Amino acid sequence: MCTKYLSPDERALERHFHVVPAGGWHGASMYPRAPGVFLRPQRTAAGLECLIGRWGLIPSFARDPDVRFATYNARFEELLDKPSYRQPWLRGQRCLIPADAFDEPCWETGRNVWWRFERRDGTPWALAGLWNAWLNRATGELIESYTMLTVNADAHPLMRRMHKPDPNFPADAQDKRSVVAIEPDDYERWLEGSLDEIRPLVTAPALEILEAYPVAKAS
Repeated sequence: MCTKYLSPDERALERHFHVVPAGGWHGASMYPRAPGVFLRPQRTAAGLECLIGRWGLIPSFARDPDVRFATYNARFEELLDKPSYRQPWLRGQRCLIPADAFDEPCWETGRNVWWRFERRDGTPWALAGLWNAWLNRATGELIESYTMLTVNADAHPLMRRMHKPDPNFPADAQDKRSVVAIEPDDYERWLEGSLDEIRPLVTAPALEILEAYPVAKAS
């Protein structure tokens, strides 16, 4: 589960993704329900469009945008089982979430120490997500929102060290979670490919591209 990441500013978005959101974007330290940027294919032209939406997907069936349950992360293995994500997944409403870094909690000391994960090459992450557009029938307002996909990382040498262990499960079956990073050569495949074509992309980031370090003392 990811609850903190750093969103790139407008200059980085233009340089690395060749997009600029309408109204500009100054970058932000992201937390659930905050407005953030996400990328999806343009509907009337080639290339990507950059939108500002809420981090926390608003399901189409929601009566109001203040969803009471958490929708900022979506387990890949449960997309078809969760009404909030089933239709966006089946409709191919996949997106990329730009991030300079993402943070995860490490409990190896017995207390929470936040770790930061950057790309070793210094470029932004493009994290896999789903988007949805929710219509407020009372006001006619259309609200964009997105969720970040996660995948099991019990076998990953670094990501399995993150998050607080659950004493009710064995050490090798904790269901530790990781974000999914899409590499530049796979952007189009992730956004436009069939479900069978994109499934191999849904993995935790390869160890060799990660730059990870603690950013806070135990608390």
